[in-house]
Amino acid sequence: MNINNLLVGLDKVHIRYVLVGGFAVQLHGFQRATYDIDIALAMYEDNLTSFIGLARQLSLAPVMPVPLDALKNAALIDQWHREKGMPAFALRETAPGGLVIDVLVRPEVGFTQLAERAAKVMLQGYAVLIASVADLITMKRAAARPKDQIDIIALEKIQRGENPNE
Repeated sequence: MNINNLLVGLDKVHIRYVLVGGFAVQLHGFQRATYDIDIALAMYEDNLTSFIGLARQLSLAPVMPVPLDALKNAALIDQWHREKGMPAFALRETAPGGLVIDVLVRPEVGFTQLAERAAKVMLQGYAVLIASVADLITMKRAAARPKDQIDIIALEKIQRGENPNE
């Protein structure tokens, strides 16, 4: 599977999502490697049901040994987030070397705000929402990993109208 299959599926079943993470940083213009696709979903029942159906169609399975439907269990997600600090529900394509999708379960910026402030870009023929530069900075600061610090520097350059790759 490739990103195009995912975009086709998300578009076809009208799933509400915003691209976040390293891939979103790339789409804003910073040349960096990323090995997964991070998305924030509208966490309401119908949207999650549609996403889970798409995940099954695309042969995506949870990385953790839990059923895919656990994504709809808000109490369980809250517990994992609170007790284990779990930032994302990770899904992996079942084929070796397959795509990994991280669904942010409790993003630092809520879905409504992410969607309202998102940039719309064309990607492989599909209009997709990517988190705004400001929201990505907020999320990267909260994650506070070394690679996030590099992204923050690049995103701040983008905010100032500078080339993030210099």
